[in-house]
Amino acid sequence: MKTSKLSLLICIYSFSILCGQTSIDEFLNLSKQLVRRSLEDRKGYYWLKELCEIGPRLVASSNSYNAIEWARKKMIESGFDSVWLQPVRVPVWIRGDREECQIIKSKEYSGKKLNITALGGSIGTGDNGVSGRVVVVHDFMELYTKRDKVKGNFVFFNRSLDFGEVETFSAYGKAVDQRIYGAIEAAKYGAVGVIVRSITTKHDNTPHTGILRYNDSIPRIPAVVIGNLDADFLVNAIKVEPNLELYIKLSCKSLDDTISYNVIGEIRGCELPNEVVLVGGHIDSWDKGCGAHDNGTGVIHSMEALDLIKRLNFNPKRTIRCVLFMGEEFNSIGGIEYNNYAQSTEQIHIAAIESDRGGFTPRGFSVEADSNIILDLQKFLPYLSLAKIDWIRKGGSGADISRLKNVKAKIGFVPDNQRYMDVHHSDNDIFEEVHPRELQLGSAAIAILALLISQFGL
Repeated sequence: MKTSKLSLLICIYSFSILCGQTSIDEFLNLSKQLVRRSLEDRKGYYWLKELCEIGPRLVASSNSYNAIEWARKKMIESGFDSVWLQPVRVPVWIRGDREECQIIKSKEYSGKKLNITALGGSIGTGDNGVSGRVVVVHDFMELYTKRDKVKGNFVFFNRSLDFGEVETFSAYGKAVDQRIYGAIEAAKYGAVGVIVRSITTKHDNTPHTGILRYNDSIPRIPAVVIGNLDADFLVNAIKVEPNLELYIKLSCKSLDDTISYNVIGEIRGCELPNEVVLVGGHIDSWDKGCGAHDNGTGVIHSMEALDLIKRLNFNPKRTIRCVLFMGEEFNSIGGIEYNNYAQSTEQIHIAAIESDRGGFTPRGFSVEADSNIILDLQKFLPYLSLAKIDWIRKGGSGADISRLKNVKAKIGFVPDNQRYMDVHHSDNDIFEEVHPRELQLGSAAIAILALLISQFGL
C-alpha cells in the first residue's frame, strides 16, 4: 500500500513538473532519477541481447523484418502513445555463400588462402571466378601513375587507417574513399577486381565490410576487403614474387528493390504536441557479427530514452519521437524517406538526436546548429554530466538525421570512440563487446537531453 501511494505521488509530481511548471533547477533530481533507473534496471542491455539474438540485420533480409517486428512490439509494450511502420523502398543485396581468395601461379605461395569478404553492393564473379596479377597502390594518385599496369589485373588499395590519429572517426574518414570509390577508379583502367585493406584500428585478420558505389557509365567489377594480417602477407609476397596471381570467387548478387520499414514510436507532448524532439538510430546492420555496436546500441538508446520517460511516469511538454531508420548502410534511404514524411506534415521538428557511434562511455554531443543554440544547449551540461557527458560543441550529427530539413538542431551522440573501429562492420561486432553500464549511461544521457529540449525548447 505504501509503495502504491509513493508511486502515485511520484506520478502526480512528475506530471505537474513536466507540463510547464518546472524550473531548470528542479530538473537536477529528475536527471538523477533517469541515470539511476537506467543503471539499476539494465532494461536496454537485456533488449540488446534479444535484438542480437535475432542476428545481423542486412537490409531486406528475414532478420531485418524480424527486428522490425521485435521493435514495434517493444514500443507497444512500453506504452508509447503511437507506434507505426513507415514503408521504405530498399535495395536487395545478397552476399551468398562463396567468398574465396587464394594465391595461384606462385612458386612459393601457391594455394595460400586469404581472408576476404565482399563489399556491400559488389557484383559477383560468376561461377568461374576471376584471376590476375595484383597492382598495389596507396591511393587514387598512385593508381593514376600505375594505370598502364592495371588492365586485366586486380588493384589492391593498401592504405590502412592512420593509427597515429587520436580521433578514430577522422582517421576512418581519411581512408574510406578507397572502399567507397575504389571499384569505380580501378575500373577506369581495366581492372578485373578491387581489394581493399580492412579499415580498422584492430590489427587482426577480420575483414571489415561496408558499402561501395558504382558508376553506370563505367564497368562494374567485384570488390572485396581483406583482413589486415593477410594484407601484410600479400604485400610481402608480392615483393618476393611480383608476378604472382590471385583468384577470387564471389556469389553475391543484387535483386529487385522491395519494401521495408522505418519503425516509429512516440510519447505525445502534453502542451505542444506538434513540436517534435526526435531520437533515432538505424535498425539495419551489415551481415557480420550481430550488429551490436553498429547500430544495435543506437536502436536501444533511442527506444530506451522514451521507455525511461514512461518508466518514471514523465509527461513531456513536447512530443518525443523515436525513429529506427532502415537502410542507413545503403546511403541512408530510411532517413531520406522519413524526411519526406516530415516535410509533408504540419509538425515542427525542433531537434533531432542520433546515436550511431556505438555504445561506449558517453563523452559529448556534436551539434549542427547556429552558435546561439549551441550556447543554449551547453547550459544543460550540469544535468548531462550525471551521465558522463563532458561537452557539447559544433560538429556533425548523424547520417540519417542529416537528411532532415528545417530542424533547429541536429545532434549526434558521441561516446568514447577508441574501440569502435575495432568492431565496425565486422564479425567482431557482437553482443559481448557491449558493456552494460556504458550502454545504459548512453540511454540516460539521450533521455535527459530529449526531455530538457522538450521542456525548455530551443
